[in-house]
Amino acid sequence: MDQQTIEKLWQMRLEGMVTAFKEQTEQPNMGSLSFEERFAMIVEREWTSRENRRLALRLKNARFNQQATVEDIDYRHHRGLDKSVVRTLAACQWVKKTQNIIICGPTGIGKSYIAEALAQKACREGSTAYRTKVSRLFRELEIARGDGSYLKLLSRYARIDVLVIDDWGMSQLNDMERKDFLEIMEDRYNTKSTIITSQYPVAKWHDLIGEPTVADAILDRIVHNAHKIILKGDSMRKNRSNLTHGDQGK
Repeated sequence: MDQQTIEKLWQMRLEGMVTAFKEQTEQPNMGSLSFEERFAMIVEREWTSRENRRLALRLKNARFNQQATVEDIDYRHHRGLDKSVVRTLAACQWVKKTQNIIICGPTGIGKSYIAEALAQKACREGSTAYRTKVSRLFRELEIARGDGSYLKLLSRYARIDVLVIDDWGMSQLNDMERKDFLEIMEDRYNTKSTIITSQYPVAKWHDLIGEPTVADAILDRIVHNAHKIILKGDSMRKNRSNLTHGDQGK
């Protein structure tokens, strides 16, 4: 009878229940628990199993570039990172309030890691996320425009709870990129959250966008409801390098 029960659970894809049921049949002390307690333990295992699978899928779809977590953020490096600010953001209320995060600072200072760590925490809290470099974002939109999937791709970006756009402002936007970015920000304004990393301070973004009217519209949808993390100092990659003086010349 036990084997029949297990086979039926497998057929219903209740893998967590299978594991919990097997554990209970192998542990003699389970007889001291009531039926309700044992059943609650089985249901809890199935619920946890499903939540873990959902999280794994969210993390896979996010396409993070590194295994970043808020717990592993380095505060020892002198870069102006406020631990209390990160702790507040780690609670993910900014996602529920559909607010944005802007992280600015020089290259190698850890902007991308912090952005992905905050987005990863949002995934752990049940939100969807997607990370992309701004150059890839525009390339995907250009390809979609050519193959007829442009509106479908815009709709996909609009549904993502946390969109991470890395390396913003590496070059001035052209006319098509300005229109594309405005479309994305318009769809996400007050409905979803966006994290943007950039080597340039927000004060220079207007010039990087170019056309004043479009720049005003884009920045109005990003900046005014955004938490800002401004980093400074030397490159963390440079400081962590183990290269000798002779190696650096190779």
